[in-house]
Amino acid sequence: MRPLIFLFAAIVSLAVFTGCAGPERKLARGFDNTMEIVRWGDLRRSVEQEGVFSGPDYTYTYGSIHGFDQSVSRIGLGIYEVVTFPIPSYDPILTTKVLAIPQSPESYRPGLIDDPTFSTDTYTGYSGGDVAPFIPGSRFKVFDN
Repeated sequence: MRPLIFLFAAIVSLAVFTGCAGPERKLARGFDNTMEIVRWGDLRRSVEQEGVFSGPDYTYTYGSIHGFDQSVSRIGLGIYEVVTFPIPSYDPILTTKVLAIPQSPESYRPGLIDDPTFSTDTYTGYSGGDVAPFIPGSRFKVFDN
């Protein structure tokens, strides 16, 4: 009986937050930032930007260190937002240190995956998109326009 009460309490507490846009956005932003551990987009962007603006001397040293720091900060921020998603405030925090949106290198921005869910013209057979945007460095697209 006791486990059923705890299960019921958990379901009721989740149902209270189901219709609120704030907790949903905070949780989604937290998961997006936590996935930086797989993408390392801030690291790649920092190395690219240092190569373009500072030259080869700082590209692999400062760019790598700064990008690693940014990625670790984003991962920590994502874990914090996932853990505290039901607690207000739902606005992004630390925006002076870490941007609210995960970064990608300027040379490549991942798009939507090639899937019938996102394709508007599936029945004609002329749809396209990224084949594997979740794999870092994957740049193969179907029908790249």
